[in-house]
Amino acid sequence: MKVVFFGQLKEILGVSQLENVGPFENVALLRAELQKTDENWQQSLSSERCLVAVNHVLSDDSCELTGDEEVAFFPPVTGG
Repeated sequence: MKVVFFGQLKEILGVSQLENVGPFENVALLRAELQKTDENWQQSLSSERCLVAVNHVLSDDSCELTGDEEVAFFPPVTGG
């Protein structure tokens, strides 16, 4: 599984992607494991502060994972 970070998350966490992550049953378990890294990761990856896409499709924490996905975390975006 490949995990990528976009926008401010990439800057805050100091990493743009992680390779060979997992396996995890779903996004919630992946998110929880990543949040164990440190306080920055815990706050930045909270479901209130960032969105997630699995294989380029906006998803939520209940999305099941098989291990060969690309999971992207990114901050909410606004347009104008």
